Amino acid sequence: MGDFSKEINSTFPNERVKALLNIKYTANYLDTIGNTFLKPFNISEQQYNILRILRGAKEAITVNAVKDRMVQKSPNSTRLMDKLCDKGFIERVRCENDRRVVYVKINDDGLALLNKINMNEFDSCLNKISEKDAKQLNDILDKLR
Repeated sequence: MGDFSKEINSTFPNERVKALLNIKYTANYLDTIGNTFLKPFNISEQQYNILRILRGAKEAITVNAVKDRMVQKSPNSTRLMDKLCDKGFIERVRCENDRRVVYVKINDDGLALLNKINMNEFDSCLNKISEKDAKQLNDILDKLR
């Protein structure tokens, strides 16, 4: 990757518009790398994110709590969790007091899968920027939100 303008053969009315489109373009680029990296494990980036959230929770949490914590908000997150349940990586438990509330938790197979995935290989694509640059980028992105 190089100059964004040249890659898509386009000009922009100003640097802010270019930055916005560059963020979206780069996010898509990183999603493609992530999905390619996770393909051998038969899970998507969003499913990986759900597994990581559940591992970090250390106990069953509500489906809505998972949705709130997701990096990539997804309208079909319930379906993503259904697939993870079908694959045997997570378990669902209905709340005894309120049957509308569903809890999910990662199981031993889900933890084993996460242990197989070496995200250091994915991180290698981020080694192109320094820690200082990454901090500055994070500050700018935080400012945008």
